[in-house]
Amino acid sequence: MPLIMHVDMDSFYASVELRRRPDLRGRPMFVCGATRGVVLSASYEARAYGVKSGMPTTTARRLCPQAVVVPPDFDAYAATSRGVFEIFETVSAGVESASIDEAFCDISGAIRMFGSPAQVGEHVKSLVADEQGITCTVGVAGSKFVAKLASSQSKPDGLRVVGDDDIVAFLHPLPVEAMWGVGESTAGKLHRLGIRTVADLAHVPRATLQRAFGNHAGTTLADLAWGRDSRPIVVTERERSVGSSETFGRDTDDPAQVRVELLRMASRTASRMRAAGVMGRTVVLGLRLSDFTDLTRSVTLSTPTDVTGEIHAAAVRLFDALALQRARVRKVGVRVEGLVDRDSA
Repeated sequence: MPLIMHVDMDSFYASVELRRRPDLRGRPMFVCGATRGVVLSASYEARAYGVKSGMPTTTARRLCPQAVVVPPDFDAYAATSRGVFEIFETVSAGVESASIDEAFCDISGAIRMFGSPAQVGEHVKSLVADEQGITCTVGVAGSKFVAKLASSQSKPDGLRVVGDDDIVAFLHPLPVEAMWGVGESTAGKLHRLGIRTVADLAHVPRATLQRAFGNHAGTTLADLAWGRDSRPIVVTERERSVGSSETFGRDTDDPAQVRVELLRMASRTASRMRAAGVMGRTVVLGLRLSDFTDLTRSVTLSTPTDVTGEIHAAAVRLFDALALQRARVRKVGVRVEGLVDRDSA
């Protein structure tokens, strides 16, 4: 029986912006894509006024004229997403990306290392908060459907574990709109049939639902109302690379300390490459500054390598070229890309 964890970042784009704009914390704000004129993400203070993702900016401004509008920085969101997914992969070999800011993870094996499902969830939440400076919500259950519902019902910054014996008690009081896949049109049709809660739906004969919604959709609704969902985790193939990163216990402006940490990350990365039987040509340096600015630099070597000294030397050259001039560093990472099998190299 799988144990599935659904992790969803809280107001992802807005949270990344608030991370580097702490002066906006506690104030209504939203991220707006100027070319589309719609809200991409809103803080919870703005949501209290009815502002939500996908809403036209003009509507959002009318609902909350005092909100601060921030333009999007998709490079920052992509970098944060990569960091978050690296955290997921430390607790699960089976990670399915649902979007840039959410994933399903098979944590059946992780409980042997971390303890209970709740402890696995708390571990992930603490790493995301510490390394990325944002919050996430976690739901854990025996199926993707219930795990996602558990997280959506626990936002923001929440954690909910729904055991097999608790599924019905958790699901049935919920409105049908809360169900994954039930949009405005389907919800309206269910309401016209007198079905307003998941419990109402669960007690409608399957044949009735099939006649009203079609064979496939009707069957799916009938199964989900009882928490039956056999869909497996479909592992998302990420760009092939090997890397390591570490967050300092305290931000540092000492270049010597950064170089020492780069050596440790280069050693860890090279060790993982040798264990996997691969070599690589492109060395990538990743830095996060104290204000959560992310810096990435890369260099391509003339030949593939898995040697700690060569990887470290390349990372140090990239670091020195940045000439940060006493900027405080929060996190460092070393990654090697362009991987090939050692034998073919």
